Amino acid sequence: MIRAATVEDAARVMAGLQALAADMGDPFRTTGAQVATALASGAIRAELADHGLALWSPFLSTTRGRIGAYVSDLWVGAEARGQGLGRQLLAAVRNRAEAEFGASFLRLAVYDDNPRARVFYDRLGFTPKADEIWLTLEGAALEAV
Repeated sequence: MIRAATVEDAARVMAGLQALAADMGDPFRTTGAQVATALASGAIRAELADHGLALWSPFLSTTRGRIGAYVSDLWVGAEARGQGLGRQLLAAVRNRAEAEFGASFLRLAVYDDNPRARVFYDRLGFTPKADEIWLTLEGAALEAV
């Protein structure tokens, strides 16, 4: 069963995000307090399953003239892979984002060195936008703005 996470689920969301970071070999710098605050404020939303989660946020695309949902993290535990849970989690995001915000598309990023994930997303119909490059501003550069 997949359900929307609440602030009371912050520890479960945190555990799923830590598992994703471990699976990807990524550093993990987020605290439980940050997850709880973000859930409570609505800055993030999460869909939870026993062995997976999708973390997402709504956003407005002015070029599309529509609201979408940005899926920042999608994790399915090893024991549940290959059973359709990733697709079900994305469907849960789609359904909730549509119901709450009228969202009509999903967006996500995939690592260059994760061909299995890329094949999965391609199979679902996600397409790259060749005319976009994602940029990040942080640290001293952010402070200087």
